[in-house]
Amino acid sequence: MAQTKIVDSFNYAAEGLIYVLKTQRNMRLHFLFSVFILVAGIYVNLSKMEFLLLLAAVVFVLFAEMLNTAVEFTIDLVSKGLNPLARIIKDISAGAVLIASVNALTVVYMVFSENLNAPFENTLVRLRGAPWHITFIALIITLSLVISAKVILHRGTPFRGGMPSGHAAFAFALWTAVLFSTDNNFVIILTLALAFLIARSRTSNRIHSAWEVLGGSVLGVLTTALVFKLLK
Repeated sequence: MAQTKIVDSFNYAAEGLIYVLKTQRNMRLHFLFSVFILVAGIYVNLSKMEFLLLLAAVVFVLFAEMLNTAVEFTIDLVSKGLNPLARIIKDISAGAVLIASVNALTVVYMVFSENLNAPFENTLVRLRGAPWHITFIALIITLSLVISAKVILHRGTPFRGGMPSGHAAFAFALWTAVLFSTDNNFVIILTLALAFLIARSRTSNRIHSAWEVLGGSVLGVLTTALVFKLLK
């Protein structure tokens, strides 16, 4: 029972995120920009401190945008008719998003200004020696595609049901990353077996249909394989 409540809590939180993505154009733009920036940060091999600063900046923007949406809905719920004070509150909330966005742009410029001066070939050389960077990029893109599919298809909840299966997508994305990263057949087979068991559990527990699991598996494999082919 406690585990079910924890899963439900995550579902409610993720549903809130997906609702904002579905209904708010600015949130969708911020989300896509954040994914692009984080992938670019991994691509150019930022230091841990630089990446943490970048992550904090983009998360702050998303947080501010979601808070702004919640404030606007609350004002619309309690305000009767045109109210100058309600407009001021909405403007202040939107101003918070603006400050967060300006801060994020400043951090992005400061972090990337020196790293982008490095030749393109040098960046590729660094990535070839660090498969975990490529794996992280593939997982971020896979996550973004799963969320996008949930938003577009309006099927299931973020962690249960719907096309595609996020669990299957992640499991087979990790297996594909292992396939491209090692020649150890035992590790490859073991990872494939684990991915299959995860995917099988989604259908045996009637959380996903076979097509949803297959869709997630194919999405994870194709996305990761494409990323590795382009970057490794």
